[in-house]
Amino acid sequence: MKFAESVTLENPFVRLEPLSEAHSGDLAEAAVGLDTAWYTSVPSPADIPAEITKRLRWHDEGHMNPFAVRRLATGRIVGMTSYCNIDQPNRHVEIGHTWLGIETQRTEVNSAAKLLLLGHAFEQCDAIAVEFCTHWHNRQSRAAIERLGAKLDGVRRNARILPDGTLRDTVMYSILPHEWPAVQRGLLARLERY
Repeated sequence: MKFAESVTLENPFVRLEPLSEAHSGDLAEAAVGLDTAWYTSVPSPADIPAEITKRLRWHDEGHMNPFAVRRLATGRIVGMTSYCNIDQPNRHVEIGHTWLGIETQRTEVNSAAKLLLLGHAFEQCDAIAVEFCTHWHNRQSRAAIERLGAKLDGVRRNARILPDGTLRDTVMYSILPHEWPAVQRGLLARLERY
């Protein structure tokens, strides 16, 4: 199976649905009140339609497989995530462009979504590396990635020019196939608390 193939992934906590324009209203609601720091790129409620259009275009170009995240306990769409920077010939993929509404932060949702995405990447798509990237200053994201069990690969300095002209240093992590069983056990243990 290819990383860019549209698929619905589900466990007892979340359903990752192929992103569509039909998710726009729910995603706009989920984005309300998100306090975005200067080093993050979470869309505002008004920007959700344009964000969906952009992600769907990237999907059509083969760079991304975007998902809407549905929390099954409430039935509500609570955020977005994706496979991105897809390198199918080398069986590499990044999990990123993820944001979750305030009500789901520090809940089961992120762990459950990562369990689905990582499992699909390693078990159905035969990934040889799943990567995570974040801004150097995004300590919350870095801590969450490290809690997954991802290993630090390095820092790509001046990796990107941001819309405000500042330069982003990108911290890069990865999980390899032989590490997946331990990462999976860690995620399952975390989800047992919910």
